Amino acid sequence: MSISASRRRTNALATTLCWTGTVFGLAWLVLILGALIYEGARGLTPAVFTEMTPPPGATGGLLNAIAGSLVMTTIGVLLGTPLGMLAGTYMAEYGRYSKLSMVVRFINDILLSAPSIVVGLFVYTVVVARVGHFSGIAGALALAVLVVPVVVRTTEDMLLLVPSPLREAAAALGLPRSHMLLRVAYRAAKSGIITGVLLAIARVSGETAPLLFTSLNNQFWSTDLNAPVSSLPVVIFQFALSPYKDWQQLAWTGALLVTLAVLLLSITARALSSQGKQQ
Repeated sequence: MSISASRRRTNALATTLCWTGTVFGLAWLVLILGALIYEGARGLTPAVFTEMTPPPGATGGLLNAIAGSLVMTTIGVLLGTPLGMLAGTYMAEYGRYSKLSMVVRFINDILLSAPSIVVGLFVYTVVVARVGHFSGIAGALALAVLVVPVVVRTTEDMLLLVPSPLREAAAALGLPRSHMLLRVAYRAAKSGIITGVLLAIARVSGETAPLLFTSLNNQFWSTDLNAPVSSLPVVIFQFALSPYKDWQQLAWTGALLVTLAVLLLSITARALSSQGKQQ
């Protein structure tokens, strides 16, 4: 057998394995999405958005869970985003090669890959156990802790991609460093930073474990963030494990809503990222 024939066989084998792996992975994704859309769409009625979570055997919706998720996610993003942007800005603009930046970067990488249940247990120990009860504030704090490392990483990476000549030109015009950051660096990295924030929102939107330890659940409508608050991931978890068919149907519908929200955020993030590359 010649060398060229051997190379062709090796190439064909590698190509076949690549295609097999791709089809295998995509098949599972299609099956999961197909089952989710089929089961979830059957319960997608106006009542889902207008009625509270019901007791077993009664009709109801997910209004309180949707509202609770929106409130806690919004507060978590509002708390975590400025902190993450400040840390990422320091590492990219002020202490790029300092030892402090290296330590913060290392800890941030650990937080980025840490299981969310660990974050939930941490907030439970620091907040819930000391206060003595579950609350929406504790849930928002847990989500904020998950938002921070994503925003830190994307802010640092996007600012590092800004060409140095832009900074040098701003400095040559006499702009102070703070103005250079706000008017030049942030403006050039805007789309990438917004993409990072959207990805952080997409990540925390489906988190269940930290909310089980912090906000728990509430079957009724509640605007008191100092009390247990309902959320979609926790309701999905509890209803999916229940023996009641109507609760299981609501769990499928809630899972479909979370998936559609994450899909919309991911598409928006990719569109912004593509727009930033074209600029």
